[in-house]
Amino acid sequence: MDTRLAKFAIGQVVKHRLFPFRGVIFDVDPVFANTEEWWQSIPEDVRPRKDQPFYHLLAENDQSSYVAYVSEQNLLPDETGEPVGHPQAAVLFDDFQPGKYQLRPRVTH
Repeated sequence: MDTRLAKFAIGQVVKHRLFPFRGVIFDVDPVFANTEEWWQSIPEDVRPRKDQPFYHLLAENDQSSYVAYVSEQNLLPDETGEPVGHPQAAVLFDDFQPGKYQLRPRVTH
């Protein structure tokens, strides 16, 4: 499989192209890295290609907060300039500037 550079960055606030949710990116897979069962569960007419970056989001909609796994083809930059209300955002990220979070420094050994 050919891989390409990710269009979006960790900390960037994005929205889904088809569904009414938005979120902040906390991880990126260069190509699809979930289960075949998960991929097959997506209706074929909207099923994304596997040969593109997939993003892990702290996502939210009008009803709840959750973690989403979304293909690059289904994401757009969020133009609101507003932070994401996901409760785990403060655990992973520090500062918020319109449209972008700064990752918290992590201590490793």
